[in-house]
Amino acid sequence: MGLLEDALSAAGGLDRWRELRRFTAYLSIKGELLARTRKAGMLSEVVAEGSTRVQSLRLTGFVAPNKRGTYRPDRVAIENLDGSLLQERNNPRAAFLDRADRASWDDLDLTYFFGFSLWNYLTAPFLLAFPGVETEELPIWRQQGETWRRLKVIIPPSVATHSREQTFYFDDSGLQRRMDYHAIDAQGVQIAHYSSAHQKFSGIVVATLRRSMKLRPDGSVVQKPSSVDIEIFDASFE
Repeated sequence: MGLLEDALSAAGGLDRWRELRRFTAYLSIKGELLARTRKAGMLSEVVAEGSTRVQSLRLTGFVAPNKRGTYRPDRVAIENLDGSLLQERNNPRAAFLDRADRASWDDLDLTYFFGFSLWNYLTAPFLLAFPGVETEELPIWRQQGETWRRLKVIIPPSVATHSREQTFYFDDSGLQRRMDYHAIDAQGVQIAHYSSAHQKFSGIVVATLRRSMKLRPDGSVVQKPSSVDIEIFDASFE
């Protein structure tokens, strides 16, 4: 089998994924990005509920314990827990890209960023089998005594993501261990997003620890501070 087929099999199998319609994940988000947006400690208990078929996510406990954010590529909103609307923004990507830097992000920008980011993370590697996604196997990568296989991935404009071209790394068991992309914000730096501590939930294997770190021009990783740290405590798919 090719690398994509190996990765899909290791994550639970494409047949199982196609039986599913939604997921729920209980998680914590920390890191330098939240400190710079003055939200440090505000996303420590978040429930993410989303569709496995289309980009749609609801984030309960997001930006405040008594609020939730809702994400679609064409609209984001902040609501009270009873669903009453507090803020909304159509065409959120355009507004997001107009921000000069992370310090100017508002709650709707955060909803957009973490909405598409978490949806991408929780649907990978099955996202790579979606219509319009192009993949190409690259030469192997050796890191700290491990040998990882790599996929160059081109994601179509129909999917909101960090950058159109990304590189996915998989270990010898087919599990995703890293993903490289260019940051969507004004800085546009290259990011290495590491994933580990894989666990199986409802037949789907999920990396429960994720860390995004900047890459230097020479390709080395800036270990501290991490841009984003995500820990998933529990998850389910149905």
